[in-house]
Amino acid sequence: MTIKTSNLGFPRLGRKREWKKAIESYWSNKIDRDTLHQQLKDLHKENLLLQKNYHLDSIPVGDFSLYDHILDTSLLFNIIPERFQGRPVNDDLLFDIARGNKEHVASALIKWFNTNYHYIVPEWDAAEPKLNHNILLERLQYAQSLNVNAHPVIVGPVTFVKLSKGGNQSFEEKVETLLPLYKEVLQSFVDAGVEYIQIDEPVLVEDDSEQYETITQQAYEYFAQVGLGQSIVIQTYFERVNLKFLNRLPVKGYGLDFVHDHGNNLSQIEAGDLDKDKSLYAGIIDGRNVWASDIEAKKNLIETLSNYTDDLVIQPSSSLLHVPVSLDDESLDEDIAEGLSFATEKLDELDALRRLFNDKDDEKFNQFKARYERFQQQSFKNLEYDFDSVPTSRQSDFQQRKVAQQLRLNLPDLPTTTIGSFPQSREVRKQRADWKNNRISDQAYQTFLEQEIARWINIQEDIGLDVFVHGEFERNDMVEFFGEKLQGFLVTKYGWVQSYGSRAVKPPIIYGDVKWTEPITVKETTYAQSLTDKPVKGMLTGPVTILNWSFERVDLPRETVQDQIALAINEEVLALESAGIQIIQVDEPALREGLPLRSEYHKDYLDKAVRSFKLSTSSVDDATQIHTHMCYSQFGQIIHAIYDLDADVISIETSRSHGDLIKDFEDITYDLGIGLGVYDIHSPRIPTEEEITTAINRALQQIDRSLFWVNPDCGLKTRKEEEVQQALTVLVNSVNKLRKSHSKAV
Repeated sequence: MTIKTSNLGFPRLGRKREWKKAIESYWSNKIDRDTLHQQLKDLHKENLLLQKNYHLDSIPVGDFSLYDHILDTSLLFNIIPERFQGRPVNDDLLFDIARGNKEHVASALIKWFNTNYHYIVPEWDAAEPKLNHNILLERLQYAQSLNVNAHPVIVGPVTFVKLSKGGNQSFEEKVETLLPLYKEVLQSFVDAGVEYIQIDEPVLVEDDSEQYETITQQAYEYFAQVGLGQSIVIQTYFERVNLKFLNRLPVKGYGLDFVHDHGNNLSQIEAGDLDKDKSLYAGIIDGRNVWASDIEAKKNLIETLSNYTDDLVIQPSSSLLHVPVSLDDESLDEDIAEGLSFATEKLDELDALRRLFNDKDDEKFNQFKARYERFQQQSFKNLEYDFDSVPTSRQSDFQQRKVAQQLRLNLPDLPTTTIGSFPQSREVRKQRADWKNNRISDQAYQTFLEQEIARWINIQEDIGLDVFVHGEFERNDMVEFFGEKLQGFLVTKYGWVQSYGSRAVKPPIIYGDVKWTEPITVKETTYAQSLTDKPVKGMLTGPVTILNWSFERVDLPRETVQDQIALAINEEVLALESAGIQIIQVDEPALREGLPLRSEYHKDYLDKAVRSFKLSTSSVDDATQIHTHMCYSQFGQIIHAIYDLDADVISIETSRSHGDLIKDFEDITYDLGIGLGVYDIHSPRIPTEEEITTAINRALQQIDRSLFWVNPDCGLKTRKEEEVQQALTVLVNSVNKLRKSHSKAV
């Protein structure tokens, strides 16, 4: 049997974030639309030809986008938010839906399953589904013009509707409405001569997938009835599927994840649940982490799978959107580099396996095998930890702590604050780059940081906020920054991945035991505190988020690595407290993100996450106030775990979800401090006092006023300075009016 290779998706960003730079240049009016499209076309060409170099039998098209592939699908089928309807369907509409504009808020931004990628939530209210310009066909034809053997990728109708919100139709009615439109799009692909169409249906790996089996069956039977069934490959990833159900669908084949499925997909196959007449697209190379494959183990897996199918295609376990493009531009310690594999190296691993099985050419295979074995012989595990010696609960309960903290802080009614970061202006980024590249001295850089901190302390004084932050001007990213300071982390130069829109992050790589070696944030925080009588928060990233937003080592249990990080953060918390910092925020925006897709694993994950957070925060005195922050997640499933964190104050994003989060508090008595984000910082628009007042009043219907804080929904590093000052001024003015009206009422 000939083994084929394929790919599910490739990073859009480019090796040096060319995608991001082009889009942001367009937003800032530095380039026009034609230039934007030409630059992105050039990058798309580069991505396609790069993949072609690895002799893939089929290369994906449809993974490339101007912002987000789910938003692309929304525009393709005219699922446009009511407030944006009546406009031409073009790039500017796409960007306004994603980012908002002066008149309208952006659509909600939600994590893509349990990854750090975010998609724009489709809105069905008043939508009139129809087929707009078929950009997917256009990109397919472009790939074909380059002699690339491409297969189109499109999110499936069941997944698309499941990820949507709003509208009066039932789930089934929405899917049925879309089917004729999908049929027209899929037929255009077939007419273009494609070998198969990749339809992504990752919702089929979730707990509630059974309730969608009937409509899924109807949808794919419809496609079969119109002659498209044998052109369709249903692609799943991130977990196991019900293989017996998939076998009933009249399609060419299906893609399964053999990396993140806990071994269940292979078990089903070995139990005889695979239809041998179906093509099996086997995700055997990890599409979400950067470690080189145990290529001998992959060889054995291929041999096993070959016993159960006559048509085997090997591929990554998911789109490579979640990993950096290439190691070629990195200068890394060879001992560590041998164990790494970015997107292009993963395609090279597939090529090595293809050569081994099809051509009996084992040269490249043996090279990968030798590198993997050498890396495994390296010892980066040489530390011992006493986890039990560090407290995992505060000295007193919240009610006692609250009294001690109020005596110390003397905070007003509805205290106002921000989440942590202030704008990373071009000058801030330039100064940091100059310092890192030794173009300015340590002293010159420190002087600049102090000037910027002092300037923003004055701005916060002028605006009238109650609790200040130092602004995080010394930080590149909330996880990468700590990765640079803690032992056991590796930070790359170009290891960027897309988080949302043009926002890219550079996750550090955890390769060894984690250790705190010296204070990380104390200097800047105490300097800021010396400039004001208002409390200044210490700003840290929590252990769960650091782990989830890093490329984690896989040779130890996750909870062990997580607790190692927790001990390191605990050391920094104590260093801040010892330096006189009265409020310390330990952010955990990724706590929900890491939640396993199957509920059978939820309790174990959440118990360990809560333990790690408390390990990092419980050693402080009662009068030290611990904050945390979470954003852009569906919190209902974890609301009890959020409470169990026992943070004195939690701030949570609610602006893009239009206050829907408040419903999650209806089944729990939440008697800890809480701030619900009252405006969307990812949009350039300035909120009105009416909007902020409405958001606060709605929250106060469910949350005790004495516990409520007012803040933006996330950090402000991506916003312009004038936007930040205007928005925060509106926020403070709104709160002052509410305080006055409340005082009169009392």
